[in-house]
Amino acid sequence: MTGTTVATAHWRALDREGEDKCRLARLDSGWMLVGHARFRDGTGWAALDYVVRMGEDWRTRSADITGAYAGDTVAWKLLRKDGVWSFNGEVQAGLDGAEDVDLSFTPATNLMPLRRLPEVGRIDVTAAWLRLPGPNLGPLTQSYTRERGHLVRYTAQETEYETQLQVDEYGFVTLYPGLWEREENA
Repeated sequence: MTGTTVATAHWRALDREGEDKCRLARLDSGWMLVGHARFRDGTGWAALDYVVRMGEDWRTRSADITGAYAGDTVAWKLLRKDGVWSFNGEVQAGLDGAEDVDLSFTPATNLMPLRRLPEVGRIDVTAAWLRLPGPNLGPLTQSYTRERGHLVRYTAQETEYETQLQVDEYGFVTLYPGLWEREENA
């Protein structure tokens, strides 16, 4: 079930060597992000492929991450069922109310709350935040406020991080200051 491609994105990392390529596909019963992140961090080169499945409501159902990280082969599966998150089959405490997954190594997963963001207004969400090195999984409380057009104020409570994102008509980030920039001719 590969779906019909709706949009694609290609980002280059601004804070390290790296890139991410992703496509958004429409499925019969929702949406799917399929991406390929390649980057260097403190553990060396990483090659991570991800598939994120969402319902019609743009809330995450599951995410699979496979590839190589920190010299190891990885196969991580996140699943949200009836509001309960599991990681590789183990129920995860502390993620009550999390509706999205946030993969720290890609801007692609900002898409879900951005698709739910009204044309004027704000949305507050909690994500199951997969951080590297690790993997470490915990909650990330986020706010998205549309300031005007394609400019969105983003804050993350746990990290006290705040920035202004630029987004396209599909909800993909085009500029994540200091972290990611969309390649236009990808």
